[in-house]
Formats: sequence, structure tokens, C-alpha cells
Amino acid sequence: MNYKFFTIILLSLFLISCDQSLQSISEKKIIKIEKKYKNLGFALIYDDNLDKIKKIDARSLDIYHKSLKRKSIVKITNPKNNKSLIANVKSNKVKFSDFYNSIISQRIAETLDLDIEEPYLEILLVSKNSTFVAKKSKTFDEEKKVAEKAPVDGIKISNLNNEKVKKKNIKKDTFSYSIKLADFYYKGSAQMVIDRIVLETSIRNYKIIELSKTKYRVLIGPFNDIKLLKESFEKIKPLNFENIEILKNV
Repeated sequence: MNYKFFTIILLSLFLISCDQSLQSISEKKIIKIEKKYKNLGFALIYDDNLDKIKKIDARSLDIYHKSLKRKSIVKITNPKNNKSLIANVKSNKVKFSDFYNSIISQRIAETLDLDIEEPYLEILLVSKNSTFVAKKSKTFDEEKKVAEKAPVDGIKISNLNNEKVKKKNIKKDTFSYSIKLADFYYKGSAQMVIDRIVLETSIRNYKIIELSKTKYRVLIGPFNDIKLLKESFEKIKPLNFENIEILKNV
């Protein structure tokens, strides 16, 4: 009788342990899946004059991205006016300068009222199962239908290739951007990055910002010219930081 009782107890403990292990694994998987990609930086607005870039329909809500998977859903926001929309990653195989966090359609640029000479935006990866996408999916479908039918105003893109273009008259803010390399828990870790920059590049306008006692940010800049910003970005890119961002007015 006692033998059966102890057997049941041991079996129950074993099943509880297995259930907790499976729950732990499940939670880890959920955390991994829900990890968000976010990047602040400059977009390249598609134009027919761009060399060797596969065409993006001017009326579409598509983008090219280098690391996000094809058909990923992203929320794109213009930080200047907080306008946002849902877009689709059309491809991650198109080659373009690492300085740009994406290539976007002219429709996206118009909808967000982006400054054509300074197309600064935020890209946020959104889970297909998230509440946000569920709420926005209808709006996204409607926007796509409108985009397919409505004409594009024919905005011309002012890029770094010095093309002759037309510009929209937009009131300009002072151009001031810095390159954010990473945030660190320890100030010593941030200093090690600075030491590496000094050793491996010619960049000298760097600094460490103490955001809190456990958060130290490494910045390069600020820059008041987009070409100088791009040059420094390209110098730092070979150091292989995971997600370099460009921050405004820091």
C-alpha cells in the first residue's frame, strides 16, 4: 500500500517538473520571438535614377531592408511629426549603402511628409500576431488600395549623388545628428569601445554619455552636415556594431 502511495507521489513530482521545464522552454521561445528590431536613421527614397537598384513601385507601401526577413511587417514613423504607417519588407537582398536603414517608396515618403533632403525615420519590426497589427491590418489594406489607384505627386529625390532635382519647400530645422554605437551596462565597457575607435579609425569626435548608473552610451558627433555624417558612419561600420543608429539633437 505504501509502495503504491510513494510511486504516485514520485510520478506526480516528475510530471510537475516536466511541465515546468516545458513552460520554461516555451517562455524562452516567446521572449525570442517577441524581441523587437528598432532603428532610427536615414532612408533612401527610391527614384528611377538610382543605379542597380531593383524598382519599387512609387505607389506601393514596400521597403527594402538589409537584415529583416522578406514579408516582415514594419511600422515606419516620422519622428518630426509622429506620422506613421504599416509597410512591408519586399526584399532583404538588395544592395545599398549601409548608411541608409532602408529604401522606401515615394508613397511612404509623401504619406509621412518626410523632408526629402533629410529623410529621417524610425523603423520598428512588428509581430504579425501583435495587437498593433491586428488593429492596423484593415487600415493597411485600405492604404494599399488607395496607393495602387492614387497618383504620386512626382516628388524628386535630393540624394548624395548630387543629382539635379526639384525640392518641396519645407521649413528646415538645424541639422544636428550623432551616431549611436551602443549602450553599455558598465562605463569600462564603453571606454573599451572608445579605445578601439581611437586605435582603428581616424574618428576623434566621440563621447560617452551617462544615461544612468547602469547605462552608458557611446556617441560619435554631432554632425551638422549629412556628407560628414555619412563619411564617419562608413568609417565606423567595419567595426561591426550590431545595430548602429543615428540620433537627432543629442
